[in-house]
Amino acid sequence: MQPDKLVMMANQIATYFATQPGTDQAECVAAHLNDFWEPRMRAALANYHENGGTGLSELAKEAMPLMRVPAA
Repeated sequence: MQPDKLVMMANQIATYFATQPGTDQAECVAAHLNDFWEPRMRAALANYHENGGTGLSELAKEAMPLMRVPAA
């Protein structure tokens, strides 16, 4: 999957959780990615983030350290 598609999807998830009450939005974004994204998608997004993460929203970036990334 192309990085721009992953960024768009991660930002859409972050936009949704940003509207929810509470202070755990980054945890919710990471939980959603962990629950619903296949390991290859999470690995690709983590790699993209590690290489600058251009275009990722701030909330999506906050969720990255909380996301489970499969071992290479």
